Amino acid sequence: MHELSVTQSILDIVFDHARKNQSRKILKVHLVVGAISGVVPDSIQFCFEALTKETIAEGAMLEIEKVPYTGECASCSKSFELSDYIQSCPDCRSNDIEITGGRELYVKEFEVE
Repeated sequence: MHELSVTQSILDIVFDHARKNQSRKILKVHLVVGAISGVVPDSIQFCFEALTKETIAEGAMLEIEKVPYTGECASCSKSFELSDYIQSCPDCRSNDIEITGGRELYVKEFEVE
């Protein structure tokens, strides 16, 4: 389960910023997770709760914003949501698709006191 190391890296980022700003408590972490990012949001949530025990983030809310898998057709510029890895444009049926969303995995913001 690589989500444990991913979640630890997320918390390292948050703890580092909190320390630099002399924050006493982390209240909320807002994470953006793309549909094809390779992580399972429920596993991230589980790991977050386990890794924050006895830290300044214990009891913090983890807000996960899920980003759909999307693409844009290079032939007709139609943007649309993709349902799998092999996809054609719903308008012109071209297979020349550029992935435009779904790979994201980052801390968008966090709230401290």
